[in-house]
Amino acid sequence: MSDTAARTEATHEHVSLAQSWIANNYSPLPVVLASAEGAWVTDVDGRRYLDALAGYSALNFGHLHPTLVAAARSQLDRLTLTSRAFHSDRLGPFCRDLATLAGKELVLPMNTGAEAVETAIKTARRWGYEVKGVPDGRARIVVMAGNFHGRTTTIISFSDDPLAHDHYGPYTPGFDLVPFGDLEALEAAVTDETVAVLLEPIQGEGGVILPPEGWLRDVRRLTRERNVLMVADEIQSGLGRTGTTFACDVEGVVPDIYVLGKALGGGIVPVSAVVADRDVLGVFTPGSHGSTFGGNPLGAAVGQAVVGLLATGEFQQRARQLGALLDDGLRELLGHGVDAVRCRGLWAGVDIDPSLMTGREASHRLLEHGVLVKDTHGSTVRIAPPLVIGEMELEILLDAFRAILR
Repeated sequence: MSDTAARTEATHEHVSLAQSWIANNYSPLPVVLASAEGAWVTDVDGRRYLDALAGYSALNFGHLHPTLVAAARSQLDRLTLTSRAFHSDRLGPFCRDLATLAGKELVLPMNTGAEAVETAIKTARRWGYEVKGVPDGRARIVVMAGNFHGRTTTIISFSDDPLAHDHYGPYTPGFDLVPFGDLEALEAAVTDETVAVLLEPIQGEGGVILPPEGWLRDVRRLTRERNVLMVADEIQSGLGRTGTTFACDVEGVVPDIYVLGKALGGGIVPVSAVVADRDVLGVFTPGSHGSTFGGNPLGAAVGQAVVGLLATGEFQQRARQLGALLDDGLRELLGHGVDAVRCRGLWAGVDIDPSLMTGREASHRLLEHGVLVKDTHGSTVRIAPPLVIGEMELEILLDAFRAILR
């Protein structure tokens, strides 16, 4: 058997196992990853690929970042879980550092991004009843068309994506959908019973959709005027991805609530959090919300190390500088197989000319050129490499795009 045949057989075996034993809720590319370091991954056949997806921003600091791995390894030898029935020596320092990074007073730690969004929804409703004075059971939250906040039954209740939404009813009421970036529609939707406006500063799953310039500032002004909480889901956009610590920073906006996840766990463990001031998160009392694993010592140790990396500003600066090169390189392809480019920091949505290929086909072709990306919404390819990527690696990414469009 040739070496090539052996490698093909190894991939085939793992793909067959997945198809036989895993529920069919994903459609992954035909590559089986076995190891990784930095911006690179290696499959079971020994072939290396440039990871230009970074776990949907969960791997902002690359695979196996030595500082984060060291924090996890050290904690594994000490204590991994207590539950919140007891204190741990890792949770307080983590929450202090994260609150400081965000300029807020309190942190409510959870695990997954969807849990953090659910927590933010509960926070806003409870605040609405106990602080704003909305009649019990009447609270409403304004959300954006094209949103993606997770896949719980409450969250998909206000999704307008049929794949995420359909056949999961009955749906949770209390949400009002308006077009993303439409201030007039938002103003009309806010009533005395509105407790929050929930938004992604940049819609990642939607294809890295950027709002109109100044819109976030207008939302912040409106929510203050109408006594409504501004809730920013920065699970994908936050923690350095856009060239700033948070995507809201681009417009100098500070929301009432940050919803964080993905990169907060360093690509090692699931860590998420809701971060806000005491007058908002202070509505919770013992027993009113919780999570067995939320704030576990292992996650807190890694999360604190993540915050330490961000506190230097190095990764935000890298995303700004390399993001400018990515934007320039992608824009050269406009009119040459690319219809549109939306870029903010090291995060881009690329609309491929649908007459040439779909986004899925583009992802397969880029795979053959050693670059891993993910398609969304038909003709769009999302790019989100780890922030540790270098200029030469960025050129490899751009060369792969040029090659598949020839």
